[in-house]
Amino acid sequence: MAIPAFVLNGPNLNRLGKREPAIYGSTTLDEIAARCVAAGKRHDLDVTFRQSNHEGVLVDWIHEAADTGVGGIILNAGAYTHTSVALHDAIRAVGLPVIEVHLSNVHAREAFRHHSYISPAAAGVILGFGAASYELAIDALAGLIRR
Repeated sequence: MAIPAFVLNGPNLNRLGKREPAIYGSTTLDEIAARCVAAGKRHDLDVTFRQSNHEGVLVDWIHEAADTGVGGIILNAGAYTHTSVALHDAIRAVGLPVIEVHLSNVHAREAFRHHSYISPAAAGVILGFGAASYELAIDALAGLIRR
């Protein structure tokens, strides 16, 4: 039986494919979702893929993951990465493995993007590989879940 896994996405990621393609690429969020579902199947993970522009909704989904037996979470918190103590606390509160993911290399960008409130609560961080960052995160999460 497949293990449930969540892939959660924060603000403005619904604009992928249109938003600053020189930074984020031309792949849409729907295309990334399909790639994540396919990668999950290779690892016997049942991937649920979601996006919200609202911080509290992301917190609710993290809680839902713990309450419904999800094995782990991949989180691209977008700009909330750099501002959200609430997401940090939610991750700590649920005790699930979380992989932080970013399309771009945030450390090669503006200084305000260099700090993450998510990283100290995450099991690991994958960034800078564009849409492939998500597939790498699925591989990593599957390994963590199986340990």
